[in-house]
Amino acid sequence: MMNLPVSLMRKWLAWMLLATQAGCLVGPDFVAPTPPRVSQYTRDPVLLDRMSEPDMSQQLLMGENPPARWWQLFGSPELDAAVTQALTRNPTLQAAVSNLLLAEDNLRAGGAVFYPRLDANMMAERTRSASLVQGSSAPDKVFSVATLSGAVSYAIDLFGEKRRTLEQLEAMVDVQQQLHHAAYLTLTANVVNAYIARAGYLSQISLVRQIIALEELQLEAIQARVDTGVAPLADLLSQASLLAGNQALLAQLTQRLYQIEHLLAQLQGEFPAQASLPELVLADLHLPSDIPVSLPSALVRRRPDILAAEARMHAASAAIGMSSAAQYPSLELTATYGVAARNLSQLTGPATSLWSFGPSLSTPLFNGGRLRAQRDAAVNAFEASQSEYQQTVLTAFEQVADALRALQADGHIVSAQSAAARYAYDTLLLQRASYSAGLSSYADMLLYEVQYRSAAIASLQATVQRYQDTVALLVASGGGWLDTAAQRR
Repeated sequence: MMNLPVSLMRKWLAWMLLATQAGCLVGPDFVAPTPPRVSQYTRDPVLLDRMSEPDMSQQLLMGENPPARWWQLFGSPELDAAVTQALTRNPTLQAAVSNLLLAEDNLRAGGAVFYPRLDANMMAERTRSASLVQGSSAPDKVFSVATLSGAVSYAIDLFGEKRRTLEQLEAMVDVQQQLHHAAYLTLTANVVNAYIARAGYLSQISLVRQIIALEELQLEAIQARVDTGVAPLADLLSQASLLAGNQALLAQLTQRLYQIEHLLAQLQGEFPAQASLPELVLADLHLPSDIPVSLPSALVRRRPDILAAEARMHAASAAIGMSSAAQYPSLELTATYGVAARNLSQLTGPATSLWSFGPSLSTPLFNGGRLRAQRDAAVNAFEASQSEYQQTVLTAFEQVADALRALQADGHIVSAQSAAARYAYDTLLLQRASYSAGLSSYADMLLYEVQYRSAAIASLQATVQRYQDTVALLVASGGGWLDTAAQRR
């Protein structure tokens, strides 16, 4: 068995002990940004008025974070199943998982620099020497040599370059982790919004078809009056124009419905021709009555885009330390021990031993200002990341404020449109009674039938917008997140 000389081992261990105590860190130590000193998202508090329709009333739960599976607040098993399928099969989310695992692998690889490196080498060669090259007239020699050696080396992190490198790798893991969270949150929001839009389009298409059928009856009635000379041709042309306009609207809504269905197929990892989507209507969804909203001080610790920007700033801070340490000397300890013989079979016999040990110190002297420029560039990159972080925070607060104001406005819009639809329906009932009593014409009753359905469409659109603004607030508030290994894989 090959053993290093005891004196060599003692020296090597002494150098190792000295190295672990001599290292220092250069460059700034990263400090997480303090939360913004604001207590609310809008200048004036946002209050949601109590709706006349109990199922449309909502209240804000300030200071409560959205649940992990926030979309379950809408109370639809079909929606829950669709989101689950998207989380399982969406390629974008799978790519985010792979990027996170890649960053974790790079971190594990980077941590290897803090361990000694041990290498083994075995070589066998036959060599013919050229004595003339060495200035000798002796005859050339042909000989064989075989060596078996092992080398151990350890790079001393005197000024923390390797520790800063590992710190940067850890920050990049945080970046990918938050990008994964952002992809998760964006995907769930897109699926929920798409299903709400699809349900709205299905209901609107049904109402537009009813309007078209009524307008066709109107057109027939006006045609009969024109034929008898009771009504002018202009009435017929005007009615035909209304009918053609709604037929065009129906085609547009049908196209949008197809586009939404194609989007849902893509989000759920399926081809449009193979996707099987549930017939989810708006009545199958429950508008959340209680909407949890994170406090401003907590938002910066929940929003994945803010946390990703903070992690990028951390990585940029570590880069300053790396570029600073590169301007200082570097030290490496190396020890080698081996045996040499005339052939491989003699390596285990009376072979000649060989060994070496010693530190290697190198320091930059002149490089044309490259190292200084690299550090200046790292400082500028860090300052840029600070500005990007501040912009990300401002954008996040803007999105929450917009969603809060949108819900506040939605309350008034939904109430007004619902009232308009009720008034139109009550008017229609009166008109039907008047027609039954022979006090009004069939054409007048059809006109009120169309007006009621037009009001119902406006009310439907306002309701769909309230649903989607509720999604926007839940997502802007950070959504819910359970960072488990099962979710990543």
